[in-house]
Amino acid sequence: MVIGGGLLQAPVIRTAKKMGCQVIVTDYNPEAIGMKDADIPIVMSTRDIQGSVRVAKRQNEITPISGVLTVGTDASMTVAAVANALNLPGIKFDDAEAATNKIKMRMRFKEFDVPSPAFLPVWSLSDAKKACRILGFPLVIKPSDNMGARGVIRINNSSEVADAFRFAKSASPSGELIIEQFMEGPELSIDAIIYNGEITITGVADRIIEYPPHFIETGHTMPSSLSADILKNACDVMKQGIKALGLTTGAAKGDIKVTKNGAMIGELAARLSGGFMSAYTFPLSSGVDLMRAMIEVALGEEPGNLEPVRNRVSIERAIIARPGTVKKISGLDEALKVPGIEHIFLNIKEGDSIVMPTSNVEKHGNVIAVADTLADAEAAVSECLRLLKIETTDLSEITMNTIHAAAREKFKKVCYVCKVCDGNNCASGVPGMGAVGTGESFRRNIQSLKKYKVVTRLIHDIKEPDTSAEIFGTRISLPVMAAPITGAVTNMSGAVDELDYNIAVVRGCREAGTIAFVGDGATPEKYKIGLDAIERENGLGIPVFKPRLDNEEIIKRIRAAEKAGALAVGMDIDAAVFKTMALRNQAVAPKSVSELKEIRSATRLPFILKGIINPRDVEMALKAGADAIIVSNHGGRVLDEMPGSMDVLGDIVKAAAGGLTIMVDGGFRDGVDILKALALGAQYVLIGRPVAIAAVGMGIEGTAYYMNHIKDELQKAMLLTGCGSIKDITDDVVLAL
Repeated sequence: MVIGGGLLQAPVIRTAKKMGCQVIVTDYNPEAIGMKDADIPIVMSTRDIQGSVRVAKRQNEITPISGVLTVGTDASMTVAAVANALNLPGIKFDDAEAATNKIKMRMRFKEFDVPSPAFLPVWSLSDAKKACRILGFPLVIKPSDNMGARGVIRINNSSEVADAFRFAKSASPSGELIIEQFMEGPELSIDAIIYNGEITITGVADRIIEYPPHFIETGHTMPSSLSADILKNACDVMKQGIKALGLTTGAAKGDIKVTKNGAMIGELAARLSGGFMSAYTFPLSSGVDLMRAMIEVALGEEPGNLEPVRNRVSIERAIIARPGTVKKISGLDEALKVPGIEHIFLNIKEGDSIVMPTSNVEKHGNVIAVADTLADAEAAVSECLRLLKIETTDLSEITMNTIHAAAREKFKKVCYVCKVCDGNNCASGVPGMGAVGTGESFRRNIQSLKKYKVVTRLIHDIKEPDTSAEIFGTRISLPVMAAPITGAVTNMSGAVDELDYNIAVVRGCREAGTIAFVGDGATPEKYKIGLDAIERENGLGIPVFKPRLDNEEIIKRIRAAEKAGALAVGMDIDAAVFKTMALRNQAVAPKSVSELKEIRSATRLPFILKGIINPRDVEMALKAGADAIIVSNHGGRVLDEMPGSMDVLGDIVKAAAGGLTIMVDGGFRDGVDILKALALGAQYVLIGRPVAIAAVGMGIEGTAYYMNHIKDELQKAMLLTGCGSIKDITDDVVLAL
């Protein structure tokens, strides 16, 4: 059983299959590369320890599991829990936790006198300031429970503490941080295989760390160029750390700093290294199959030969392109033909928004090369990067036209990205970007908006209208949010990956100062993808779940949303006959007031009902205890011949009588449309298709640009109607014709 199905786990999965093993792979992403190679793929987050144990026990009854492992990712606690539950070779759970949580790791090292920097755990900014006074500068602050250099930053003086604290806090799942003394000197990456308490050091590489104050590994070189004495000291310290953590079987990966006072441990994990070292550069350099050795140890067998059979230089170097939106990637085939280039891994594709990395997970790609000398390997990489061209669009070059052109290319006619998105020329029905039946309900949304005209008020002293609002205690830059849309494959013909789409929308909205709703989807586990995007953005998102027949299924999703830190939760009750649910044989049904009360009582988060167009349902929503409703005909995707949202908005607002937060979606395209909805009593507006087009077209930057575009238009409309703030927008600024 391999925990994790990503790129770094793929080599061990393939090696196990070559060895004749039947391979079970768990990953939250059913489309992960390793899941496709698995004999038995199981959708389960590597972080979900209890869930992983549960599915392992269940699978073990069908197919007895002989070993469990991971490589390249911090899933050691999950591996240990499964191994302990199934009585497989492994380490104690407490030891795995000490090898994962940086505070517990440092405490073990301190207990066993393992050379490592002085440290203090911190929770609040006050703690951080106090720790800095005690430890002295320079320092490093980092999450205690994350990997890949996420949230890791150097602090040089007291003026940098607050910003560094916020940066580290944003990357910590638990909020727990650690501050430690900065260690000056070169850094090594060391792998070890452990069998029956015997430690065998395998690879030792020089790490290249750049982009201060962050710690981005831009490459490593195998073998290390440091002297034999320095390497022996580093390996001895590594072994001390392994013993202090109680790692008696499996593997260990250490980041070791070579300081003026000798080697010190930066971090030590109970797994083989990521960063392409254990699976790629070490085998290329030494001829040793470390993946096979890891599998043998996980099965309780003595590992085979770990002595190098050749001595070549193998290097990994990061690909870091100019920030912006990726316009074109070319030269890949030519770059792969360069002598000495073994692999090129690209983490980006055309249309993606890329930034200058602040962690290792934000690098744009990696190149692996091998040669007889370091100079030859470096020359091969240089030629490779010369041939590989990544063209990006500068932010200043982004326009609605460039977004639409990029989206039109990717949609490949599932959506024509019409100049006016009004449903008149939609290419598809449902599934697809269009509407059900004749599409009349979709078109009616636009028509109902058009019957309202804006009445200007021009004599006033307002110079800069304030578009900001507050929702559920969170301040947003404008009362506009992204509507929930799922089905990147089903509805968008694979124009974008589902997770990439959700990240583009959630992060793009966040960068524009607002938030996004994410959807559920017909595939039972798809809701996890939206929640993953929300968790990555520290809870700045709201999931909307389908009205599944079994309330427990809805409550399970709500619990997951709470764990992800979501701002609120919702249910689109109008999906009770949704076509894509029927296609996937997913039972859905309308909900009674008592059923809604059961769901509402399951959470303390604000609860939203989406799909309300009848004042009677407003009364029922109030009885059920809903906090908010979304006036919506589901974009015309559930039933033909429905009224537009603006046709019914006034009656809905009147029926709610201030007892509910009122949101609305359906056909809103520009800032003037937003003004109309707010004038008729809506408090917030959700936009669906145009956001999807922006996200598919130019990813995060496309979404952010579109939302800022809407904000600018709303601000101009407010200026022309004499509205200094959102609360000043009243019904006398619109006229029904």
